[in-house]
Amino acid sequence: MKENYISTGRTNQKIETRSKILLSAQYFLNKGLEFNLEDIAKRTGVSRATIYRYFSNVDILAAEAALDISTKSPATICEALHGKTMEDKVLEIQDYFNNLAINHEKLFRKYISTILDSSTETPNRGARRKKTLQLVLEHTNYTTREKKDLSNLLTVLMGIEPFIVTKDVCGLTNDESFRLLKWGMELLLKGFNSSKD
Repeated sequence: MKENYISTGRTNQKIETRSKILLSAQYFLNKGLEFNLEDIAKRTGVSRATIYRYFSNVDILAAEAALDISTKSPATICEALHGKTMEDKVLEIQDYFNNLAINHEKLFRKYISTILDSSTETPNRGARRKKTLQLVLEHTNYTTREKKDLSNLLTVLMGIEPFIVTKDVCGLTNDESFRLLKWGMELLLKGFNSSKD
């Protein structure tokens, strides 16, 4: 799906439609059934053209739907963090997404490979990390620009992509990668907070 499609017009409706498409794909995955985009369109109750606006091919849809089964929603993650400091919330969000990445590493790598092999110019992934961080940062006293920049920057230190770099490029183990990424997050938060003083 093109990045700007979901952020224009009726955003909430588009997010809901995307979720329904993923649920339809999960139905087939859970039953171990083969499916195509036409099957998804029928089950979701939308046109095939609508499906194409969100997912350019069935492989990308299947990979994302499989990952979506295992992933908590941003709101659910944030609910469990109630009463903690912003720094502790961010570190726990990082732990959640880094554990998710390692526990499903093969699936994440396949998903990235599928997206890179597709003809989609700029695929729009679920962006759960960023959305979760935005929920945590929305109640801070940071400026709008700081919230946006900080949520983008913090996202870089969690999920499968930094593990690919630390493991494949740096040659680190999972444990070494966890430690390094956590240390990086702590340094980033300390530096940002000291710049606010």
